[in-house]
Amino acid sequence: MGFIKLVIFGFIGLSVIYLSMSLFFRSVRKENLEEEYDAAHPDDGDRAARDAFVADGLKAYDSSIRPKLIGLVYVVPTVVIGTIIYAINAA
Repeated sequence: MGFIKLVIFGFIGLSVIYLSMSLFFRSVRKENLEEEYDAAHPDDGDRAARDAFVADGLKAYDSSIRPKLIGLVYVVPTVVIGTIIYAINAA
């Protein structure tokens, strides 16, 4: 019964961490794209072009490997805890 609780609460905790990291890194990328556009076009007041630039940048970010690496939030702790449980029970 304790193992089931560990799995359930562990998954919930890792999901919260995953969502938080995903939202944080996406917002940082969006801010960087906005600053990059503003630096390249200092006198341009074209909001539609800026939004299109940011949308294209975020689409490229979504298809890159960086957001997929955040998925390691699930893998690494699971492997570490599984290894610890195996080592304790094998000894």
